[in-house]
Amino acid sequence: MKGRKRAAILISGRGSNMAALIEAARNPAYPVEIVAVISNRPGAPGLARAREAGIAAEAIDHKAFASRSDFEAALEARLEAHVVDLVVLAGFMRLMTAPFVQSWAGRMINIHPALLPAFPGLATHERALEAGVRLHGCTVHYVTPGMDEGPIIAQAAVPVLPGDTALDLAARVLHAEHKLYPIALARVARGEAPVMGERVEIAPGDLLFCE
Repeated sequence: MKGRKRAAILISGRGSNMAALIEAARNPAYPVEIVAVISNRPGAPGLARAREAGIAAEAIDHKAFASRSDFEAALEARLEAHVVDLVVLAGFMRLMTAPFVQSWAGRMINIHPALLPAFPGLATHERALEAGVRLHGCTVHYVTPGMDEGPIIAQAAVPVLPGDTALDLAARVLHAEHKLYPIALARVARGEAPVMGERVEIAPGDLLFCE
């Protein structure tokens, strides 16, 4: 497919969402080519998974840098070397500085395990159970300087079932993430998720309901 966008996936751990995106990109009709996987943790299991899939994978250890901005400068250099159009965060457990985020405005996305704006941050499944919500899920959004505050691109909802533990709910949400992220990334690559003001206009397929 001509004109495929070149994407780098940033991870910190096992990379299950990364694997779903790589699988989607195997289809020549998919509008994104995964050209690199970069982790801030050299021991991240996802790096080996990426290499097994034939994707260039490397680590930039954030602990080796004196400051966050120094780490981001090294990351930016590698993104430029891979000629990246889009940056995709998939379990990347680092907060970015405002200048870095702004330099990738509209070109960097993240997936969060909750239906934003509910439950930003960590421990989303435990907090959802404590709140007694009946629907939980995940959100793909553009990255902005505020944590988990960027314009929402798409969401997937899952039921909260009687007797659910946080682990039960996490597994159900992760299954939904693997379905949603490739759809949302494709929308961004095709230019179908433009930001109007501070929001993305709602379109068919923005919300999935997953069993």
